Amino acid sequence: MNRRALLAAASAAPFAAAAQTADWPSQPVRMIVPFAAGGPTDIPARLIAEEMSRNLANRIVVENRTGSGVVIGTDMVAKAPRDGLTILYTTVGHAVARAMFDRLPFDPVADFTPVALVGQVPMIMLVNREFPANNLQELIALVRANPGRFDYASSGNGGAVHLASELFLHMAGGLRMNHIAFRGSSAAMPDILAGRIPLIIEVAAGALPHVQRGPLRAFAISTRERSSLAPNVPTFHESGVPGYEAYTWHMVLVPNGTPAPVIAQINAAVTRAVAQPPIAARLRELAMEVVQGSTPTTAAAFLQSEIAKWEPIIRAAGIRAE
Repeated sequence: MNRRALLAAASAAPFAAAAQTADWPSQPVRMIVPFAAGGPTDIPARLIAEEMSRNLANRIVVENRTGSGVVIGTDMVAKAPRDGLTILYTTVGHAVARAMFDRLPFDPVADFTPVALVGQVPMIMLVNREFPANNLQELIALVRANPGRFDYASSGNGGAVHLASELFLHMAGGLRMNHIAFRGSSAAMPDILAGRIPLIIEVAAGALPHVQRGPLRAFAISTRERSSLAPNVPTFHESGVPGYEAYTWHMVLVPNGTPAPVIAQINAAVTRAVAQPPIAARLRELAMEVVQGSTPTTAAAFLQSEIAKWEPIIRAAGIRAE
């Protein structure tokens, strides 16, 4: 090849790369969900993937890859080609993995680029009706006066329910309660209802039916301000724990090194999907507060803030992955 041909090829390379990214997705996209099918992460992922597929040249296919918490599925995406054809749909577990595991085959920050924050699901403290406290301030006073006497339930070690509870204990002045882990919140509820364990800070999707039917009392919700999901439930902040805020959230990420034009197109597809009224309404039925107009920059800042919040709590409480 002569000099003129080489120069022509070199000058054409950027345009060829742009052409390759302009037609994303050139084939079906795998959306990896590192959680079980039919669960509270999988259902929103499938709703969003289906809506994204309506407006794209190729489908978004959801694949559930579970194991070792979020590790196996997340590692698949970390090691995938940087072409936008493998994306990750995950939760707060991504932000806490580094603190929870002694060793990871990926770096949750360095190996990924956040694309869009989909939404946040708040948490609600549910308390058995026989527990001798009428509100959160009375509960705090009672637990403070009786360190280590009372238990709290969670849906599993290191999960969002466990983390939200430890954050509460820490921010309420270093309260001491005993953690009782169950295999899912539904397994914990019989003990909460029977009064064998007095309380749980449950994700709103699981808590709202109990709030609405009334067998348990709702002492506080974890949003910054009162939520329209449960407008009569006060926030932790207004109930004596200033600054308390906790969610399980949903985010889309891609392997770091994915071309910026592809990231922009994935972001546009995600944000367009969650902005559709039927999708937004269905997500709200799942107790998710949808984040409209999320960008890669705002999603990355949010992820960093979550890592900064949760890692000290995990270390102080000695929480380790099982």
